[in-house]
Amino acid sequence: MSGWFYFNTWLQRNLGTDIHLELFDSFDEQREQIRAGKIDLIYANPYDASMLVREQGFKAVARPAGTRDEAVVVVPANSSVESVEDLMAGSRLATTADPDVHTIGMIMLEPADLDSSNISQREYDTYILVAKALLRGEADVGFFLKQGFDELSDLIKGQMRVLVSSQISVVHHALLVGPSLQDRFDDLSRMLVDMHTDEKGAGVLESMGLSRWEAMSVEQTEFMIDLIDTLTI
Repeated sequence: MSGWFYFNTWLQRNLGTDIHLELFDSFDEQREQIRAGKIDLIYANPYDASMLVREQGFKAVARPAGTRDEAVVVVPANSSVESVEDLMAGSRLATTADPDVHTIGMIMLEPADLDSSNISQREYDTYILVAKALLRGEADVGFFLKQGFDELSDLIKGQMRVLVSSQISVVHHALLVGPSLQDRFDDLSRMLVDMHTDEKGAGVLESMGLSRWEAMSVEQTEFMIDLIDTLTI
């Protein structure tokens, strides 16, 4: 999280305006603030991007280069389940409130004829807690953002096993600008795309776990939103 505070400071200095960084404890709280018009710039998951762009008038300005939102379906290492098809009705699922990861995860359970009607699921606040539920025997299967799973310690990952990983490749988080800040859209786009060429900017990106930003066109935004809308039907 510290990287986002550095990024906020970098933005203020380069845009020449005050920006308050707000971190939310839940997706629901964040969406309440969005609908109340209290957010001008947001790093949004692809699921929320649909609502932000089509209902709230936000515009995607940039996306992290080389980073995509893929989901993985995971079981404990000692599980007898060798493939998704081995999962049975009544399986206990550990998931999070991350809507795109949960949606993709549920799609990957379809080969086992599983859906919300024949499994029990519990929502956890973080992927660390999903991992703990699996390791404690409180869940049979769990959904992770692939990046979130990869960032777990080797000790924890070694006690779990990935059954399947999505390969959608065009679903990702994006930085979106609200209507009240869109007069600075071009400035912000230029700053972000060139951020990795600046010594201080490159350092901030590293602290965020990113290599650089790349511009995101209207066409790319609409394609991703259409795909997410199709997946959630």
